[in-house]
Amino acid sequence: MATPSPGYSITIRVEVPAAATSTAALTAAVASAGGALTALDVAESRTDRLVVDVTCDTSDEAHAKLITEAIGRIPGAEVRKVSDQTFLLHLGGKLEVVPKVPLKHRDDLSRAYTPGVARVCLAIAAHPEDARRLTIKRNTVAVVTDGSAVLGLGNIGPLAAIPVMEGKAALFKQFGGVDAWPVCLDTQDSDEIVSIVKAIAPVYGGINLEDISAPRCFEIEARLREALDIPVFHDDQHGTAIVVLAALTNALRVVGKRLEDVRIVVSGVGAAGHAIIRLLLSQGASDIIGCGRHGAVHEGQDGMEPFRLWIAEHTNRSRREGSLAEVLVGADVFIGVSAPNLLTGDDIATMAPDAIVFALANPVPEVDPLVASEHAAVVATGRSDAPNQINNVLVFPGFFRGLLDAGVSGITDEMLVAAAHAIAGVVTDEQLNASYIIPSVFDPAVAAAVAEAVRGAASAEGVHSPAAEA
Repeated sequence: MATPSPGYSITIRVEVPAAATSTAALTAAVASAGGALTALDVAESRTDRLVVDVTCDTSDEAHAKLITEAIGRIPGAEVRKVSDQTFLLHLGGKLEVVPKVPLKHRDDLSRAYTPGVARVCLAIAAHPEDARRLTIKRNTVAVVTDGSAVLGLGNIGPLAAIPVMEGKAALFKQFGGVDAWPVCLDTQDSDEIVSIVKAIAPVYGGINLEDISAPRCFEIEARLREALDIPVFHDDQHGTAIVVLAALTNALRVVGKRLEDVRIVVSGVGAAGHAIIRLLLSQGASDIIGCGRHGAVHEGQDGMEPFRLWIAEHTNRSRREGSLAEVLVGADVFIGVSAPNLLTGDDIATMAPDAIVFALANPVPEVDPLVASEHAAVVATGRSDAPNQINNVLVFPGFFRGLLDAGVSGITDEMLVAAAHAIAGVVTDEQLNASYIIPSVFDPAVAAAVAEAVRGAASAEGVHSPAAEA
């Protein structure tokens, strides 16, 4: 059974006899079913009965049911209600709009709204460049999705994608001070998406594309970058590539290997895999094999779309064939951005000594990290309940903070690399070890370091805008 996680935390309200052994029985029931008890609170007390809220972490919904049933079997116990803490957190959504200015009396209204606001409107009409200075455009990002590739859940549509986009916006604000808003589009037509984003772009200082399936995401990003005068960033591609490069930089330091010497196997050749491969190649990696659903990608295969063809032409020089497990034999590094439970511990055991395993599929990784750690020197996942969380939240808040501060209209490879080096550099030599190759997502130094690196790269390339600091 998987390890219990706060992502599956439940609270069971149960009525039990008011006996000295009742709370002990509740604790034992949770433990016997494999749950992790986090709180036990008496909600009501009478002379003969107690109402107790039992909160525990579980591994999944089936496990939560087993724990509830175990509590229900306690003599005299009556389960009243089971609450899922994750669903409770999402009730009513995770975002709100809060004015930055006081609106307490008529004078405030006269300046913030009519008649005073008309003067500001006319000023912007005369000088459109002032919109960044006089409106929310300076600090606002649209988080745009069509719901076609949400997490590892697939094409679940725009409504079901809202909770993820809300979470993304909350992280933008928490870690980067950036005001972001979900824009979930009820279309998966590339032309319509491009047209809609172009139409809404005036209010935003940047566009963050999210969870749009490949290969459409490549075309959409390219067309929007060409059409808009604000930066367009596809986080599933470039955010993932940045944080993987940062983590791999430090992991290689731990095992004493060099990027240009190691053999890397990447599972998943969609948006994330493509961007990871491109960035690693640009930094000196020379031996990479990409694997799709049908095994290793190589030249000579039929029916490849352009972006997979690019991978075939630039990787797997020896044209190795076979399944993921077969090409993994002897590899130094595994990077998974694909699907759950593709590999076993026996597969990891076939890798080279001091292997590095990044199993990043979410919420269930390509290989159980505990099993992988029995054979690999460094193991990382995308989950928050395991060491070495390789997650895009380390990238996008600070990256957009830097973009907005610099007032740039585009994104360069130099910015991506600078951001990766900044993240890796937050982990000092004294801190670095196999269980700490990447800083915590709660480390306040991360977003600041990334923002500074992006601003520095923009300035070095001559695309920094002094007006942005006004």
